[in-house]
This record gives sequence, structure tokens and C-alpha cells, in this order.
Amino acid sequence: MSTTRITKSKVDGLIAPASGQSFIRDSELKGFGVRITSGGTRSFVLEKRIDGRLRRFTIAKYPELTVEQARKEAQAQLGKIATGGNPIAEKKARQAPKLTLSQAFADFKLARRTLSPKTIALYQYAHDSCLTDWQTRALSDISKDQVIRKHAELAARGDYVANFALRFLSSIYSFAIGHYENAAGNPVIVRNPVDAIRRNRGWFAETRRQRYIAPAQMPAWDRAVEALHQDKSPHVSRVADYLRVLLFTGLRMREGARIKVGDVDLVGRTLTIHNTKNGKPLTLPLPNYLLGLLKPYVENREPNAYLLTSANGQQPITPPHRFCKAIAQTSGVPFSPHDLRRTFITTAERLDISMIAIKRLVNHTGSDVTSGYVVMDIERLRAPMERIASALLEQIGSDDQSRVVELEARRRAAS
Repeated sequence: MSTTRITKSKVDGLIAPASGQSFIRDSELKGFGVRITSGGTRSFVLEKRIDGRLRRFTIAKYPELTVEQARKEAQAQLGKIATGGNPIAEKKARQAPKLTLSQAFADFKLARRTLSPKTIALYQYAHDSCLTDWQTRALSDISKDQVIRKHAELAARGDYVANFALRFLSSIYSFAIGHYENAAGNPVIVRNPVDAIRRNRGWFAETRRQRYIAPAQMPAWDRAVEALHQDKSPHVSRVADYLRVLLFTGLRMREGARIKVGDVDLVGRTLTIHNTKNGKPLTLPLPNYLLGLLKPYVENREPNAYLLTSANGQQPITPPHRFCKAIAQTSGVPFSPHDLRRTFITTAERLDISMIAIKRLVNHTGSDVTSGYVVMDIERLRAPMERIASALLEQIGSDDQSRVVELEARRRAAS
């Protein structure tokens, strides 16, 4: 690379090499130069050591900038480098495709492999159904005002939906801020626009549902559930028993669906749930009624098989929303599977069972420091569990012993 003071006439007079490229270096501004290719293209370049390496990058093509304009730009870039900047990395970041919501969500799912299938399904719903028009939008292009308007727009579909969709979006931003960086090691996403909702106290109030099956409703509800056993399909009978498992244990819908045969100990009269919402395994004492209900599902079956299976007899039973609607229509008692958990807890509280015992039975982790010192082993929970079962059976209109006899009769008829 020859050295001379670069002027317009010098640049115009450059002769293209037969192959490759050749350079001239400016004698006044160190690192500033001009490159000409075999095709005759002339470009202004800057050569400087960046992060310990000698780097050369293009400032602009000639005559897009004049010589003096290129010299001033070279001086500006040298100033940035002197203060720790990296023009090459900055240029790459500007030229790189902008990170979209869908791209970030795909990476989020790969990084968060411990999330439950239910959580992923809910996030997918928020992405696909609530933020459809933002899937290909660059995260850096979504403003605080747009987020606030989107939140208000989604409120037409319900306050819960609006809050959940924007909290999902906030999770994606938080992930992106910590996950993506440019060549200089700086974050690609530097702000979370959803924070504006929190700062403005704009989250919609969410009222916890209070619905449960009242004692007066229980006989009609139970008759409608029992009627499912008249169906010829074994799967429909399993749905009826699944709903009773939820009612008599207070388990969450997914916890009850994924019980395996080996989780039921007929000798020890216990049921163990390994995959719980809070990640803590739960072992429950089985009341007499439930022991009789589950016994046919356990005997002579492989421990790894699902206790209550779907229609194909292999996979865990699926959420029986269709059957719940039919039961509600027949009995006049509207309910969801989660209402059965509420019914269990409400029944326990009505019996004046200690709140510590109730929390242990339903696997709630509270902030009560004192309860953390109470050792509540399985046998101490057996009496409260039996009391709850007896109270539920009384509401249904049957005592414990008669229901066990009824189960045995049904079992013999089915065999």
C-alpha cells in the first residue's frame, strides 16, 4: 500500500490492478486509505487495531462520499475506536436481521425445557391467538404505547386473557435481554416495553373464581357422574372415576390424569404424585372409598402404565371438558374439574380441619413460618382425609361402607 496525501485527483487517477485489489494510504490521517478493485470500484477504507487485532473496514464507496467527507468520517470512527467503540461490530448489528417475536419464542422454548407442557401450551395460545399480528414484528420496534394499546384491545376478550398475553410477552423480552448480544457483547434488546403496564399500575384486576359444588348440589351431580357407567365404552367409565378421584383428593386436573399404577400403594393405602405444580412430590393417604375405587385399576397391571387412560387405553386420560358439560346439563350443576379441588378444600375447611393439614393435603406452600416447623407425616393426614371423604359421601347421600359395597358390585358386574 503506497502512501500519499489522498485527493480527488489521486482517487480519479487510480489504475485498476489486473486482478485482486490495490491500496493507497493517506499520509496525513493514519489508517485512512483508498482501495481499488480489478473491476475499477474505488472505496474509502480505515485500518486500525481493534480489540488487539488489526482490522480494515470500508467507510463508503467513491463517489458516494467526497474525499473530504470520507476523511471526516474516518476521523469520527477513529474517535469512537479511541473511546472503546467497535465500528465493525456496530455495522454488523445494524445489518443483521431484526429479532422477531416468533424467533425469540422459538429460542425461549428450547432454553426453558423444564416448563410443563400445560405452560408451553398456554404460551403458544398467547403467541398464536393473542399476538398474531406481532409474530413477525421486531422486538426492538414494539413501543410502550403499542403495548398499552394491545393490552386494552385484548381486554375485549377478557381481563385474564389480556393480562396473560402481555405477561407472556414480558417473559419473552426478559429472556431476549439476557440471551442475545452483538459482537461487542452488548444486549441486542435493551428494554422491556411491557414494564410500562406495571409502572402505570395498568394490570387488570383478576378475581379468583369461587365456584364449587355445594352440599345441596352434590346428589344430583353424583347421579349424573354415575350415569356415565351405563355407557358401553370403558373410557366413559374411566372419566367418571377420574372426576371422583379429583373430588376425593383435591388434585389438580393434570396431576390426577397422570397417575401411574405404581403410584398407588394398596398395602400402604397411599397415592403418590411425582409431577406436581410446585415440583414437590405429594403422598396422600387413601380413604377407604377411594381405595375401593382404584383397586381394580391397579391389580394385575404394569406399574408404569397410566392408571386412568384415554380412549386408546395407552395415554393418560385427557381433560374431559365435553363430559363435564354433559354432566352439568343433566344435573343442573355447572362445574369444571378445578371446581372439584375447590369443593375438596371447602369441605375440609367446613370440618374445621387445621389449615396446616389442608395445605399439606393439597400441596400448597404458604409463607407461614410456623407451619414450616410442623412435621405432618402421612399417618397424621390419614384421619383428616378420611373425615373429608366421609363428609363428601354424606353430601352425596351415601355412607362409606355402602359405597364400597356398591363399587365391589360394579366391579363384579364388569368382570
